[in-house]
Amino acid sequence: MPCALLVAFALLPAPAASANDGPGVSVQVAQLLEEVSKATATYERGLQASVAERARVDQLQWQLADRRREVRRTHDKLGAVARAQYRSGGNLAPTLELMFASDPEELLRGQRIYARATATVNRLLEEAREAEHLTSVAEEKAREAWYRLDARTAELARIKRGIETKLDAARWSLQAQADRSAASGRCPGSVPLPQTDFPEGSAWVTPVQRYTLSAGFDSAGTRWANRHTGQDFAVGIGSPVRSIGAGRVVSVSCGGGFGMQIVVQHNDGWYSQYAHLASVTVDQGDRVRTGQWLGQAGTTGNSTGPHLHFEVRLTPDFGSAVDPVSWLRNRGVWL
Repeated sequence: MPCALLVAFALLPAPAASANDGPGVSVQVAQLLEEVSKATATYERGLQASVAERARVDQLQWQLADRRREVRRTHDKLGAVARAQYRSGGNLAPTLELMFASDPEELLRGQRIYARATATVNRLLEEAREAEHLTSVAEEKAREAWYRLDARTAELARIKRGIETKLDAARWSLQAQADRSAASGRCPGSVPLPQTDFPEGSAWVTPVQRYTLSAGFDSAGTRWANRHTGQDFAVGIGSPVRSIGAGRVVSVSCGGGFGMQIVVQHNDGWYSQYAHLASVTVDQGDRVRTGQWLGQAGTTGNSTGPHLHFEVRLTPDFGSAVDPVSWLRNRGVWL
């Protein structure tokens, strides 16, 4: 991981959130979400590199142990050759051995064999020691690299936690602002957010990109007068909410059980509703494309926690909803 990336994340701007920031807090949340996403990706790459380097250290440690065992085995072979020479009279001077030998030619052949064996074993011993040394050097370098990567990953984790802390404060500042708007029944107006990623080649998409499904259509609950009329997506405050398809915004409203909400009429005549928002990025009458951001998720209205309440309707009005999961599935979108 280049050090420049680490420095770049450390210098990311993150102004303190305030309940009086107005429209700026929506933009700040969007920026911090992007920064968290980038910091998380960088941290995960650093963590993967650290884990890979640790695995390399472990592998080299095994290789080093094998090299040391090979040195010991080769050293034992050299000792065996020396003991064999000793038992065969190898401690006598060569001249005396030849004088008292019954077969000098045989003795010379034996000495040559011993000499070649000793030279071979000595060569193997040197090679094993050299391999042991090189492996030891490589293991030490890999260990140092692992220590550096581990320290860098810890620093990236610290930076990531810092951005997440600022994001959490900004999210609740955004939610406080949204709660005031919902309580007054007056929406603050759209706050355009910079969006660069639009889905390509799809007529329909999910209303949020990263989510956990919670309360489903027609489920029972103490907070609903009758049955649940939509599909809930558990997401964080400020998460971008997008139009499931192309169409026109027919209403933007605040207050009541749905809090801050948007209804879109699609080109085929169906309607989709997005409720409990913390901000809106479009105005009534706007044309929207598939995947375009409509607002940011929140927990306004009759809500126990941050989530998106999503409905597909026959009309723009409450009471005409159909099962949105089946509806989307029939159009190639699986939740």
